[in-house]
Amino acid sequence: MEEDLDEGQTQKGCLECCIKCLGGIPYPSLVATILLYAGVALFCGCGHEALSGTVTILQNYFEVVRSPLDALDVFTMIDIIKYVVYGIASAFFVYGILLMVEGFFTSGAIKDLYGDFKITTCGRCVSAWFIMLTYIFMLAWLGVTAFTSIPVFIYFNIWNICQNATVLEGASLCLDPRQYGIISLAEAKTVCAGSEKFYKMCESTELDMTFHLFICALAGAGAAVIAMIHYLMVLSANWAYVKDACRMQKYEDIKSKEEQELHDIHSTRSKERLNAYT
Repeated sequence: MEEDLDEGQTQKGCLECCIKCLGGIPYPSLVATILLYAGVALFCGCGHEALSGTVTILQNYFEVVRSPLDALDVFTMIDIIKYVVYGIASAFFVYGILLMVEGFFTSGAIKDLYGDFKITTCGRCVSAWFIMLTYIFMLAWLGVTAFTSIPVFIYFNIWNICQNATVLEGASLCLDPRQYGIISLAEAKTVCAGSEKFYKMCESTELDMTFHLFICALAGAGAAVIAMIHYLMVLSANWAYVKDACRMQKYEDIKSKEEQELHDIHSTRSKERLNAYT
């Protein structure tokens, strides 16, 4: 009987501990972090593979060659964008962890778990700094989303030309990379309907896969924007919580000080009365 009681108390203690631990998780920050990681991973992974597919298409079907000199051609630009993608992936992985940690330390559930904590000026400055930085990153991701929509538009035009050339036989439709600023005006790399390269490109898996990869990268950038907006709401709520906690802390300090002064006055008067009586 005693063993069953001890076992029941042990299970109850583990259950209460698990409930406290689950209650200490800042779920809004967790949802925003998951959305941020998913968006950044989708943008970086799909964007990287889409850029590689673009290089393949330019080399195989438009016969664009890499410049032997250190000139800033389309291939150099693609390599630079790939390195930027690597930096974005690593930077926002660390930034998501920092925001998650900030959510833990400003959560009210942590206060209930570990007792009262002192709201310092440094803590308030850190919260304000995260709000400003997240707002800047949100604007940056809006720019990234707008930039990512450009290759989606280009590949949609190419896909549309391929569809029209298949439906309309004898149509004089051509693809010229110069009109998109990919190559210089002096180079003529036009591929027109009716040529073997045109039909091979339209029927190739590279074109279809690259088009859909850029769409996925655009969706990932949009998800990152939504995550930044979600983080702004969470950080603003945390800032309000920290500000209210700071005011409450000052009120409790003043109240405790006044109570201590009243207690000291009462003790002094009691001693004076006792001395007068004796």
